[in-house]
Amino acid sequence: MTERSLAGKRVVVVGGSAGIGRAFALKALEDRARLVVVARRELPAEVLADAAQVTSVSADIRNADDCRRIGETAASTLGEVDLLLISAGYAPLKAFSDVDAEDWTKVLATNVIGVHQVIQAHLPVLAPSAVVAVLSSDSVRHPHRALGAYSASKAAMERSLVAWRLEHPGYRFSCVEVGATVPTDFISDFDPDLLGVVAGEWISRGLVPATHMTPEGVADVLAGIVASALDNPNVGLDHVTLKSPAPPMTV
Repeated sequence: MTERSLAGKRVVVVGGSAGIGRAFALKALEDRARLVVVARRELPAEVLADAAQVTSVSADIRNADDCRRIGETAASTLGEVDLLLISAGYAPLKAFSDVDAEDWTKVLATNVIGVHQVIQAHLPVLAPSAVVAVLSSDSVRHPHRALGAYSASKAAMERSLVAWRLEHPGYRFSCVEVGATVPTDFISDFDPDLLGVVAGEWISRGLVPATHMTPEGVADVLAGIVASALDNPNVGLDHVTLKSPAPPMTV
């Protein structure tokens, strides 16, 4: 069986300071890919271990100038980009009736407009048949109480990828739907009291699996899928779903 690796691939990871983004950057680093890693916060030292292999960019994808700077950095350091992975995201945990204009502005500016601006900035440097992979959420198809604004924004992002595919069929725009993954920074800003309430409802509705995926496991599987796709440019990668296996059936 052919070993799938990102060795030598030119990769941009947006949202590389924590969670799946950080794990994917480390996996790509291990594979000896050439990397541009982007984050609002300081990147972990292990991501920056090889300065000759990794270029770091401090940027906020809600800022159009920052997005242009990411694309310019990718052009100057990588020449062309084989894989653009966007794992940045924002989620307010609130009852839908409590979501205000500021919440909507933040969630849409990050999960929809920011993603659009990052892709837009990389169009001039995408290699033929490049993969543009954007992380989405299983909450789009399996609604979670108090995550209404987040899941709505991810649904809008997914539809935007359809528009990108329609207008730029030479590239492979991939929606990566991810289920429960622990630990990540996703819940770090959540109100713990509200989280305790809604988590009980999520569990009762079967939305929380008995076992969770890890960022490292998700990154390892995703890297293998993308590496295989990059070696097979005529194979599409429209939608990938990564979730915990269903529990065994009882008789």
